[in-house]
Amino acid sequence: MHVTRHEDTFVITVRGEVDHDDAEDFVEAWAAADRAALPTTTVDLSQITFADSMLLNALLDARRRHADSDREFVLLGPLPPPVHRLLTVSGTLEHFAVADTGSGADPRDRAAPRDGRPDPDGREDGHRE
Repeated sequence: MHVTRHEDTFVITVRGEVDHDDAEDFVEAWAAADRAALPTTTVDLSQITFADSMLLNALLDARRRHADSDREFVLLGPLPPPVHRLLTVSGTLEHFAVADTGSGADPRDRAAPRDGRPDPDGREDGHRE
């Protein structure tokens, strides 16, 4: 796991296999994001090869913490099959803002909230054009 700060965004990059042995790393990452108190935290999950319920619990905890402090929480992808499957089977995918990082542009510009909140452009359906 790698943690960086980029302007007004706290970036957490996760690679490889993620399981219960990594729980403390996530606790430390969320604490660092809370201390930074930047408007947005992004978690790059595009390089995960395995994920279990620990990742799901960690992401749900982070989402709650960010919502409680009125900060944006965005998952960066494309979401690899293990992560997509975990979020889909658990019924939680639609509760996260997910952005495909693609190439070059600021990933926050492509984040599509999926939790029913209005987008900054005023749309209530959580999709951007």
